[in-house]
Amino acid sequence: MPAPIPLQDRAAENIAYIRATLERSARFTAVPGRGGVVMGGIGLAGAWLAHRQPDSEAWLATWIATAIVGFAVAAFTIVRKSRRAGMPILAGPGRKFAFALAPSLIVAVLLTVPLASNQQFELLPALWLLLYGTAVTASGAFSISAIVIMGFAYLGLGAAALFVPAAGDLFLAVGFGGLNIGFGLWIWRRYGD
Repeated sequence: MPAPIPLQDRAAENIAYIRATLERSARFTAVPGRGGVVMGGIGLAGAWLAHRQPDSEAWLATWIATAIVGFAVAAFTIVRKSRRAGMPILAGPGRKFAFALAPSLIVAVLLTVPLASNQQFELLPALWLLLYGTAVTASGAFSISAIVIMGFAYLGLGAAALFVPAAGDLFLAVGFGGLNIGFGLWIWRRYGD
């Protein structure tokens, strides 16, 4: 007959199981509301500047600069909020959130290159909105419900932009400006910042 397992070994096993279960079910809640509002302001400024550019290349450069600044604000405010909450960014739900977000954003960057090279700039607003919506919706599975809803709003806006390519800057302003501000305020009020 095998020797009985000591009580402390069984307890350690149970604690490890409980910890792993809690980590799998945890949500990434360090989504910054204030950061979303600031990103929305950057998106509106980018749309205004891009719309006034003399050619497509300058338009694209303006949107690339806008995206870089917006990404920097998002990264900074997520790190700040997660540190204040004591939530690790690259472990548990933070890692899942990032891994769900990243692929669609990378695809957006990769597809921008050949479309711009072939002078198909009118497709870029819909592409960016659709892939950002896909990224946000996917990452929302590991975050708060507002993120999933925001992702679907971007998907709807991107789908509409496919059918009215001449209004690309307007769709981008509503998406990267208005949606970020609106959802940022909602998150800020409901989940803090």
